[in-house]
Amino acid sequence: MPLTETGLKQPVKASVADMLKIDINPVPDDQKVEAAIKHLNELGQKFRSLMITFESCTKCGLCAENCHTYLGTRDPYNIPTNRADLLRKVYKRYFTPEGKFFPKLIGAKDLELEDLEKMYSYFYQCNECRRCSLVCPFGLDTCEVTMAGRQLLHWLGMVPKLQAAVGAAMKKTGNHTGIPKGGLADTCEFLCEDIVDETGVDIKMPIDQNADILYIPSSADFMLNPNTMTGVAKFFHYLGANWTMSSEIAEAGNFGLLFDQRHTMRANCMRIIDEALKYGCKKIVWGECGHGWRTGKMYLPGMLDRPGRIPIVHLHDEVRYYIEKGALNLHKDANVRPVTLHDPCNFGRACNMSETLRVVMNASVSNFKEMYPNRERNFCCGGGSAVLYDDPEMYDLRIKFSAKKAEQVRETGVGKDGDGILCAPCSICKAQLYPMVKEHKLGVEVKGLIDLVGLALYPPINK
Repeated sequence: MPLTETGLKQPVKASVADMLKIDINPVPDDQKVEAAIKHLNELGQKFRSLMITFESCTKCGLCAENCHTYLGTRDPYNIPTNRADLLRKVYKRYFTPEGKFFPKLIGAKDLELEDLEKMYSYFYQCNECRRCSLVCPFGLDTCEVTMAGRQLLHWLGMVPKLQAAVGAAMKKTGNHTGIPKGGLADTCEFLCEDIVDETGVDIKMPIDQNADILYIPSSADFMLNPNTMTGVAKFFHYLGANWTMSSEIAEAGNFGLLFDQRHTMRANCMRIIDEALKYGCKKIVWGECGHGWRTGKMYLPGMLDRPGRIPIVHLHDEVRYYIEKGALNLHKDANVRPVTLHDPCNFGRACNMSETLRVVMNASVSNFKEMYPNRERNFCCGGGSAVLYDDPEMYDLRIKFSAKKAEQVRETGVGKDGDGILCAPCSICKAQLYPMVKEHKLGVEVKGLIDLVGLALYPPINK
């Protein structure tokens, strides 16, 4: 993994060819500073919330001990207010009277290329978990600054190779992992065969069919999390639902939220609506992805400028509805292993799903142990906002980011006998927790929440 001249740890940058695939022509180095100032002014004009965050922080420091990235690295630039200062100081220098005439008195500074490199490093170490906002006396959300900083860097052509590759895969195949249509169909066929072997029940996973419900899975569920995909199929089959998936948009995640809200996020959202209309769907059900659901719930409805809006609900809200209606016969004795729950940050702090997760959990397992703190006070797993880099030094940082979560899991005691379950109802959380469990030797198996629902609906016949 390359380091900058100043020794900053950074994710590998996308090449010019990578960036062209997502319609960005990188700005030459000798023009980056001027372009960055222009884009920062545009962001400041558009987002008053960003300006409030710039103007109101008093540097009280309460965010420091509540940030898992700082707790894991003890790097002072990972203190949320210090990270935000990377952009705040530049804004003050160019867009406030005090900064223009007395920059040193207010900590403002001229923008240099080295500052952009530092922003690239630290804005892509922030998990955008928003826990700092809970303890801020003014309720400031420094995630606003991270999101603005990443958008600015995107316009300059400074984007991690991972994010650019995902953006290109979405354009080409409609999913993050680049699975072709034939691959999706074949995987569904194999998984349906596994369900028959496990339960004796013939359950289908329809793709590209006219249906009442369009289900949006995470593409990782076709590869890393197959039990999540089978759990979904079991749930819809039990209800007798008329459902389908689309091979054109088999992706609950939306990386655009994490680096380019202006184009990538919007384009991915509108593809979902187009597919729902194409198949005559009356409802969209979203799968296990935290940031993806935040996008679907908080951003997508506001983008709909066409008639005939389609209801959009989360999978676990659907499960909760049918539990409370008494329509699901869940066999809790099929899940007797000790289970603890990781609250995905976007579910707990952005989408008000904490109680829904617990209604579903308590109806599906017999030995649930809470993790503390929990709900909106949870600590991030360390993979939030797709900080899932595998290059050696960034991978080491990922594991450091997860130290607080590992401590929480250990304190529940679910892994002491080596047979516990760490439930993570989010695809990116799972991708982070798999290596975290291994590196921290936690003695638990990572599962999705719908995995446990599926087991409780159709227990294995050989159990």
